[in-house]
Amino acid sequence: MNKQDFPILNEQVHGRPLVYLDNAATSQKPQPVLDAIIEAYTHWNSNIHRGVHHLSQVATAKHEEARQAVATFIGAKSSDEIVFTKGTTDAINALAFSFGEACLHEGDEIIVSGLEHHSNIVPWQMLCERKKAILRHIPLREDLSLDIEAFKGLLSDRTKLVSVAHVSNVLGTIQPIEEIIRLAHEKNVPVCIDGAQSVPHMRVNVQALDCDFLAFSGHKLYGPTGIGVLYGKREWLDTMPPHEGGGEMINHVRWSGTTYNDLPYKFEAGTPNFVGSWALKTAIDYMQTVGLDAIEEHEKELTQYCEQHLLALGCKVYGAGQPKAGVISFNVFNGEQLVHPFDIGTLLDQQGVAVRTGHHCAEPLIDTMGVPGTVRVSFGLYNDQADVDAFLAALQKAIMLLS
Repeated sequence: MNKQDFPILNEQVHGRPLVYLDNAATSQKPQPVLDAIIEAYTHWNSNIHRGVHHLSQVATAKHEEARQAVATFIGAKSSDEIVFTKGTTDAINALAFSFGEACLHEGDEIIVSGLEHHSNIVPWQMLCERKKAILRHIPLREDLSLDIEAFKGLLSDRTKLVSVAHVSNVLGTIQPIEEIIRLAHEKNVPVCIDGAQSVPHMRVNVQALDCDFLAFSGHKLYGPTGIGVLYGKREWLDTMPPHEGGGEMINHVRWSGTTYNDLPYKFEAGTPNFVGSWALKTAIDYMQTVGLDAIEEHEKELTQYCEQHLLALGCKVYGAGQPKAGVISFNVFNGEQLVHPFDIGTLLDQQGVAVRTGHHCAEPLIDTMGVPGTVRVSFGLYNDQADVDAFLAALQKAIMLLS
């Protein structure tokens, strides 16, 4: 896992070598992805699907090749089930509108979990306000794991959708998604997985999981910003109306009315991000060259090593001991007094170590934890034990300065 493939990792921050441990927010990009973006704009930049000329044909072929690559990567039955979006947030918003228009009525219920990112809460709140429906959430146990028994009690004939994160973006904990899907499907309730923090770190096969929807982002997957994916089973996508109108998503437009395009194009209004899709394919190719199982095992070892040393330093690690995917949240206390995460993050940054501090766009979870925020370290395939050791040394110095 060659750091030299990632040019930005040669940067220095405040005169120190960069130690980048903020991968849950966004990942850095390998040279092949950067080259793919330059190649697209240099050699075949042209609007797709509409043109008969050579550049348009090449760009169209690249875009659809990328769609097929994504379908293969997540185990979809068909590339028609792959809708390109701007990212996870955009994908969930699109689903909330389209699914809501087709399937939700007054008094119906949607279930999320107490671990969710705002992107998997707010779109459903907006939908419920619009439809006079009810948003419920799976409560957490004392160890911050999901209370599955409570989830069973929430499921009812009024439940129309369950939408949960596969991996918590705060805790890094891997949720029992297979059991959640099984229980929901026993009630004929479809399930959406927020895969923003799982798809970059582990194998995710939508047919094996039998999920109905999956959303994830390219920029957390070593790809560019502005591209993401909404996977949906064909039987659901066929029943759902478009969430945006304009070009590309239409079949025919008349003053008397409009007919919509076939899947997946009816959900992709406007000029597609064909450069982003090609760069995303390149990122997927890069990950597969490294090896998905090797990435998962490497990050698992780093996470366990880091967590053990944080606990040895006396830090409060949230969700300690639970299976995790490359994310750890912790806090430092002086006796009973919390050291503010922002102060820790600032002192780490001054030593060249990039982490994330705050509520991580998951305020309901942070409120449950009873703290103003946490320090979050998150790993990517290019991180190594030397990065963790540098972080731990910087953290020890910060603790000493703040004690």
